[in-house]
Amino acid sequence: MSEWFDEVHHRVLAHRGLALDALENSLRAHQAAVALGITHLECDARATRDGVAVLWHDETLERVDGGDDKVAELSLEELAARGKGDWRISTVAEVLEALPHARFNIDVKSRDAVEPLARAIHEAHAEHRVLVCSFDEGRRRAIHRLVPNAATSASGRQLMLAFLALELGWDRLAGRILRGCDALQIPERAAGITLVSPPRLAKWKRHVREIHVWTVNEPSEMRRLWQLGVEGIVTDRADLALQVRSSLERRP
Repeated sequence: MSEWFDEVHHRVLAHRGLALDALENSLRAHQAAVALGITHLECDARATRDGVAVLWHDETLERVDGGDDKVAELSLEELAARGKGDWRISTVAEVLEALPHARFNIDVKSRDAVEPLARAIHEAHAEHRVLVCSFDEGRRRAIHRLVPNAATSASGRQLMLAFLALELGWDRLAGRILRGCDALQIPERAAGITLVSPPRLAKWKRHVREIHVWTVNEPSEMRRLWQLGVEGIVTDRADLALQVRSSLERRP
């Protein structure tokens, strides 16, 4: 049974950890978020040439050391050699092991990462504390098929089709499109359309458990969205989000 949705009201999802003085998505960045009291960590998964799941968003290492080498073309050993100290890409396995009480929102960034990610989750016995997802519907289906007890959120295709169905008043169709999805993770606006408004939130929430909005770094925007009824904020500034949440929860 998934524990991903337990306990927390006004959910903060630390976007790639808290990378104020750490490489984003790294163990150090996630440890920094957890040290502040963050329970939910958003991250991205790719795979090395030798089939190890690692936490990294980009296709290349440009933001590690300026190189244009692709993660998928390097072995884990070669990848490890590209970092210095804590400034290195971490494996999924080591982060799951190092942070056994944290919840993870893992976005699958490439098809070759699906099986290595599933293997790392199973080996860590972490199915109950991960939400696996992808903007790509094929990858989302593939990872959820291999880790069926994990929570999941809607793909971009599901979001688009469900939005159109709800706008046309086809609520049952929207329900079928979003069946099996626990959450909807969306920007507030896309293509000039406001996806997060009181009427649309009410429609979405008939079909998913929570709405998470990304990526929100301004405290005033965090406050506004939480007060609007959004459950989760995905943010680069988890430290600021905790302050906003604390102020909201102190109010009578």
